[in-house]
Amino acid sequence: MITKLYVKSAVALQEFKKDQRGVTAIEYAIIGVAISSIVLAVFNGALRESLTAAMTTVTDNISAANEPNT
Repeated sequence: MITKLYVKSAVALQEFKKDQRGVTAIEYAIIGVAISSIVLAVFNGALRESLTAAMTTVTDNISAANEPNT
């Protein structure tokens, strides 16, 4: 009886070791998070400056359009 239990658990462990799909998915998720963090760190300052400049330009253009022509 103990031998049968040992054999069944050994077979189950071997099958568990063969199935690597979950491990691969977790690895890809970790790689994705790492890459997105790097991209965010690199472009955070430049993106903020670009958006600020764009919003300033839009605001200036709207203000200029609302001023009466003399």
